[in-house]
Amino acid sequence: MAIKQISIFLENKQGTLVQITQVFADLKINLKAMSLADSTDFGIARIIVDNPDEIVTKIQQKDYIAKVNDVIAIEIPDETGSLNSILKLLAENGRNVEYMYGFTGKKTNSAYMIMRTTDIEKAEVVLKNAGIKTLDQKDLGEI
Repeated sequence: MAIKQISIFLENKQGTLVQITQVFADLKINLKAMSLADSTDFGIARIIVDNPDEIVTKIQQKDYIAKVNDVIAIEIPDETGSLNSILKLLAENGRNVEYMYGFTGKKTNSAYMIMRTTDIEKAEVVLKNAGIKTLDQKDLGEI
């Protein structure tokens, strides 16, 4: 039940982020979540949207290097220790979290995390067996 994330490679210079967000605005792309990581020369914008396969093509047509990859989205209680419990569970089951970022939605008392893990399918099984709600692309449209 992995969801799709778009990763866009950006040059790390003034104005680049404004340019890509203008592309999103021009294409009427509503971002559900976004994370930005940087290094000296480049950055990676990771975004969650309702229809990633269609949107990545449009972004590529604007001469950006972009790709779609699978990540896990989970709903967790918005309370102290929730994330720690989930990370312990994954670690105890041999799953490494490569990166993650969070976002909130309309639902109160819930938070959402996007995770890239080793062996996504196995990580999803571990999470589901522990009663942790994983989200699919349709669920994102309702948040």
